[in-house]
Amino acid sequence: CGFRIALGGATERFGVRPDLSTFGKVIGGGFPVGALGGKKEIMSHLAPSGPVYQAGTLSGNPLAMAVGVAVLTHLRDSNPFSKLEKASTYWVEEMRELSKKHDIPMQLAGCGSMIGMFFSETPVTNFAQAKSSDTDRFKVFFHEMLKRGIYLAPSPFEAGFLSTCHTEEIIDQAISAADESLASLAR
Repeated sequence: CGFRIALGGATERFGVRPDLSTFGKVIGGGFPVGALGGKKEIMSHLAPSGPVYQAGTLSGNPLAMAVGVAVLTHLRDSNPFSKLEKASTYWVEEMRELSKKHDIPMQLAGCGSMIGMFFSETPVTNFAQAKSSDTDRFKVFFHEMLKRGIYLAPSPFEAGFLSTCHTEEIIDQAISAADESLASLAR
């Protein structure tokens, strides 16, 4: 989960101490950068101290590293995580109300900046349950939202992400579009 729910990621949030952690482009604000870290007994296997060679075209790229440091510093200094949690909770609660209003079964969840939704009567906690959700209804909903200027992830199997740029006003616009979109689905 990188930095979507806490500066220390899911390990901080859920009190997990992983053997190995990997981070993708989120660490560099979208720049081509990744990182990994872990317990000494694992990391000691990597070169130069160990026999496992790890490298890439952009490994240690100065621009990407500078951006990564800037992103981490900004996250540490601005601490946006409670704001993101509040925004995702607001989205999920409002969408649950719309689900009831339009009598369209939806399963919604949020954690930190991450949000997810499935058109399903039963909880979705694994891939098999996700596959059994109404993916055709999601496709229609996606296109209805797009007509109203809201771009969601185009697959029901992708998580959505809120950012600190998503103000309550912007989220309210998306909720209003969702209300109209769900009304068109209920017909």
